[in-house]
Amino acid sequence: MFIEAIITSDILQILEKWDTWLFLKINTQWTSAAFDGIAPLLRNKYTWVPFYIFMLLMVFYNFGKKSWSWLLFAILTVIISDQISSSFFKNTFDRIRPCNLAGLREQARLLLPHCSGGYSFTSSHAANHFGIGYFFFLTLRPYLRDWAWLFLVWAALVSYAQVYVGVHFPGDVLGGTVVGLCSGWLTNFLFQKYFGMPELKKLPG
Repeated sequence: MFIEAIITSDILQILEKWDTWLFLKINTQWTSAAFDGIAPLLRNKYTWVPFYIFMLLMVFYNFGKKSWSWLLFAILTVIISDQISSSFFKNTFDRIRPCNLAGLREQARLLLPHCSGGYSFTSSHAANHFGIGYFFFLTLRPYLRDWAWLFLVWAALVSYAQVYVGVHFPGDVLGGTVVGLCSGWLTNFLFQKYFGMPELKKLPG
């Protein structure tokens, strides 16, 4: 057990070093003036309000009253992913954010007005956006076809911005991505089993 603990500790230290190295690359070297302005907007929840309104209008226009079950499961996806990320993982691992970590915050760039006091692992932004993005992808791909992949691209951009602005390690985003994908898969499975998408009346556009 003692030897296993040493090996596990060594592996965690190596992963921590890689995570920090990649964080500094993304946050301080792989940068541009244009993305410095875009990244904070990507991870701002208010930026995407028009997108959410568009999604609601599109789904309700095409599926009518039967869309309520879809909306319920979409909301459930966010609740599940957020609770797993925020209430379980963050309170279990207590990982300090890079912008609050002594010795690293002096090297990092913080592109936000302040650094959140919450814990870092997992990224709730990544969990929530990949959760809802994957749910959108799975439920709407039969109708949107290849355009549905944009939901995952959207989630990836929002998640990447979390590292770029200095509030999360790449490992936090990776963990949040896994939580989100699992949450989206679960809610899609339950939705398809008990409800399913109704017959499409009219393709958007």
